[in-house]
Amino acid sequence: MSEAWRQLGTPRTGGILLIADHASNHVPDDIDLGIDPALLSKHIAIDIGVAEVAALLVESGAVDAAILGGVSRLVIDCNREEEVPGVLPIASDGHAVPGNALDDAAREARLARFFRPYHAHIAATIAAHRPAMILSLHSFTPSLAAHPEQVRPWHVGVLYNEDDRLAAAAISALEAEEMIVGDQLPYSGKLLNATMNRHAEGNGIPYVGIEMRQDLVGDAAGQALFAERLARMCHKVALNIAG
Repeated sequence: MSEAWRQLGTPRTGGILLIADHASNHVPDDIDLGIDPALLSKHIAIDIGVAEVAALLVESGAVDAAILGGVSRLVIDCNREEEVPGVLPIASDGHAVPGNALDDAAREARLARFFRPYHAHIAATIAAHRPAMILSLHSFTPSLAAHPEQVRPWHVGVLYNEDDRLAAAAISALEAEEMIVGDQLPYSGKLLNATMNRHAEGNGIPYVGIEMRQDLVGDAAGQALFAERLARMCHKVALNIAG
């Protein structure tokens, strides 16, 4: 356990590892983001529902282990490359984050404290217990304050980059759950896939990125239903790997 990450379950060689970069809205007491604290319950700070669904998937045995980011994406965005400006967002969906306007030394300290330990733990886990499949779990807001004209009707999105081995099976399994499935929606895994590029594609491990719509996982009933759907998806996709 670390302030940079939290782990659920026990990783298993040949099993399923879940990774959730944005599962926490925690901001350490010694970090002042300069924002209204109410924003920490919003989508700009956390992928709503992800931690709860991940815990249910581990509890049910659908996945063997889950590695969850330990701090808010406003503290550090672990699903970015280390060198890009967005790793320390200075604005999100129309809200300024003045506490992230850091000099080079402070930026380096933030990366060393959170970003690198998080990715180091994922790398060490994969090296010790190489999974057969990685499930990347995120959630998306039904509407963006900065772009209210954008309609996001999908219940779930499936994201991937160069490695699309599991995408078709995942889409088929989720469509069988009578959900509206976005293929590379509401955004493309070709563009927003840093963690999977590094740990899944970089190691040749099959993976699928799942984006749940946040209003569908905002309460316990929705989280339980989505966990059941994803458990069935994982089972079908794992059979696809075995085949």
